[in-house]
Amino acid sequence: MERVEMLSSEAPGKVTIRRAQPEDASACGKICYDAFNTVSQSHGFPCDLPGPERATALLASMFSHPGFYCLVAETRGRVVGSNCLDERSVIAGVGPITIDPQVQNGGTGRKLMELVLDRARERGAAGTRLVQAAFHNRSLSLYASLGFDIREPLSCMQGRTVQRSVPGCLVRAAQTADLEACNTLSRQVHGFDRGRDLAEAVQQGTALVVERAGQITGYASDLAFFGHATAETNVDLQALIVSAESFGGPGLLIPSRNNVLLRWCLANGLRVVQPMTLMTTGFYNEPAGAWLPSILF
Repeated sequence: MERVEMLSSEAPGKVTIRRAQPEDASACGKICYDAFNTVSQSHGFPCDLPGPERATALLASMFSHPGFYCLVAETRGRVVGSNCLDERSVIAGVGPITIDPQVQNGGTGRKLMELVLDRARERGAAGTRLVQAAFHNRSLSLYASLGFDIREPLSCMQGRTVQRSVPGCLVRAAQTADLEACNTLSRQVHGFDRGRDLAEAVQQGTALVVERAGQITGYASDLAFFGHATAETNVDLQALIVSAESFGGPGLLIPSRNNVLLRWCLANGLRVVQPMTLMTTGFYNEPAGAWLPSILF
């Protein structure tokens, strides 16, 4: 993209928005951590990221990944924010978007959002999705004003289940040969697959499948904040969940309207860390099965 310039009422001078480069990760990582930590602390919740180092590593991987479109905002040569778009599926996932707490509320965040949404439309994405911290009224208002609809309340949950296995279910590491079955299942449940995302997870060794009666009935790219899962039934999801000693990052995102699964998680000793919200534009149909979104969607 060409550089985009705008005036900001908060950041002195013009704000320039450009494509992110790997070398931007350090400055953007600090801002990302500071922004999330400031908001979380002000509402009495733990930060999604343990420190600026983890935020820097996360953004470094996104900024250098060919499947992500990432932008950086700067004023007078100083980086003040960033945003990313996951383009690995027909549905695009937005985030993380963060602005330096010292220059928030000046319009930079809105412009970063508008530009990634323009990018998604230009590339013919069927829709865009994001997961928002439900306690953060300002971000909810921004996304709603940009056309995002609230689709699902989520409960971020962490812990180790009391139950350690599910009768009749076998959980194992996913293999490349499983991708076709997993993608077929995703299309049945959601109407689209996340084959590229899942293939990368298989290569990284984080993906799992669950089998019942010799058939793949569910999978997870990772049992973590950045992982998603899709299954035929709650029983299949439960089998995946009990296979983990803990969940990466803040926890798993459990659709709160799935009352059976939510109560099962609570009865098994998992605790709610924070409330979140899945929001979407464009294509959306109610999932025809059991599922867990990632923090992107």
